[in-house]
Amino acid sequence: GPTRKMPLTASAMDFFQLFVPDNVLKNMVVQTNMYAKKYQERFGSDDAWIDVTLTEMKAFLGYMISTSIHHCESVLSIWSSGFYSNKSIALIMTQSRFEKILKYFHVVAFRSSQTTHSLYKIQPFLDSLQNGFDSAFRPSQAQVLHEPLIDEDPVFIATCTERELRKRKKRKFSLWVRQCSSTGFICQIYVHLKEGSGSDGLDALKNKPQLHSMVAKSLCQNASGKNYIIFTGPSITSLNLFEEFEKQGIYCCGLLSTRKSDCTGLPPSMLNNSATPQSRGQYRIRMKGNMSLICWYNKGHFRFLTNAYSPVQQGVIIKRKSGEIPCPLAVEAFAAHLSYICKYDDKYSKYFISHKPNKTWQQVFWFAISIAINNAYILYKMSEAYHVTRYSRAQFGERLVKELLGLEDTSPTH
Repeated sequence: GPTRKMPLTASAMDFFQLFVPDNVLKNMVVQTNMYAKKYQERFGSDDAWIDVTLTEMKAFLGYMISTSIHHCESVLSIWSSGFYSNKSIALIMTQSRFEKILKYFHVVAFRSSQTTHSLYKIQPFLDSLQNGFDSAFRPSQAQVLHEPLIDEDPVFIATCTERELRKRKKRKFSLWVRQCSSTGFICQIYVHLKEGSGSDGLDALKNKPQLHSMVAKSLCQNASGKNYIIFTGPSITSLNLFEEFEKQGIYCCGLLSTRKSDCTGLPPSMLNNSATPQSRGQYRIRMKGNMSLICWYNKGHFRFLTNAYSPVQQGVIIKRKSGEIPCPLAVEAFAAHLSYICKYDDKYSKYFISHKPNKTWQQVFWFAISIAINNAYILYKMSEAYHVTRYSRAQFGERLVKELLGLEDTSPTH
C-alpha cells in the first residue's frame, strides 16, 4: 500500500504531484522555452510566441488530460462548436495559444553529446516518474508482467472511416509494465522501440524469446531479494528465465505455450497432449528441484511452469455453470491474479489520454502521464481522503483537470 499518509483534505492534484511534482513541470517550462528560442533562431522569429509560464504549462496538461475523460479525436475539439466542445474550460486559454505551446512543447529540448538512447527526449521524465512510483507505493508479493491495454478508443474506431484508419500510424514502440496484482498499481514501466538500433532492437528480436526475456529482466531489475512472486504470460515464461530469477530471490508462475514460449530444457513428454481422453481437473506433474511443470486439463490442455507453489497443494477453479473444478494451487493463483489485471484493464484503459501525436516520444509521454493519473487514483482510493469525497475515476480526472486549470469550482461532477 501507500508509503505515506495523505491528509483528509488532499486533492486530486496532491496525489498526481506525488509522481509529477512542480519541479518536473518547471523543467518542462524551461525546456519548452529553450526549444522555442532555438527553433525561431533556425526557422525565423515567431511574433505570436511569448515564453510559457508554469501556470500555462499546468493548463496545457489539463487540456490534454481532459481528453481521457471526454474522448475526442482532437484536443482542439474543446474550442469547437461541436459535440466535444467544452465551454467551461475553453475560456482559460485561447486555442491559438494552446496550439503554440503544443508546437514547441518539449521535456528535453536538445540531445547531449553523451546521449545515445532513442528516448532521450523523455528519459529524464520516465526516470523521475519511476522514482515517484518506488517512493509512494509498496507493492504486494504477487505481481504481473504484461502489456497493458492501451489501444485506440473503441468508440472512435467504430465511427471513423477506413481512410481515416489507414492514415493513423501504428505505434513504433511496445510498452510493458510490472503491476501489483492486488491493487492494480503499476510499479514499473518499460518502453521498447520497435525500430531500435543494434542487435537488441525490437525488429531484430521479433518473435524471439530473448526479447521478452530482456523485457522481463528490465522490469524486475529492482525486485531482487524481495521474494516477489511474478506471474507471466506465455511469451515470457521460460525455464532459463525462471531459474535465473530464482537465483535473485524472485519466484515465478507462468502459463506455458508450445507455440509462444521458449520450451528449452522442458521434457517433451509433458509438451505433447495425451492420446487417451481426460476428464476435467486431471493433471500431470514433472519436477526438477523447486521447479514444477504442470499439465492440467479443462476443455483443453493448459501448462504452467512454477517455482512459487508446491504442485501437491490443491486448489479449485470456480465456474458459474460447472461448479468447482479441482486443480493445483498454482493454477488457482494464476487465474485469480490474471483476472484481477483483466478487471484493471476494463476499468482504467478507457482513461488513457486520447490525443495521438505523430512523434513517438510524445506518444510515450502521454501514455506515461495516463498511467501516473491511474496510479494517483489508486492511492487516493486507499487513502482517508477517499472516505471524505468518494470520487469515481471520471470525477477524479475532472477534479484534476479543474485544479490544473486553476478553476475555483471544487464540487464533484455527477
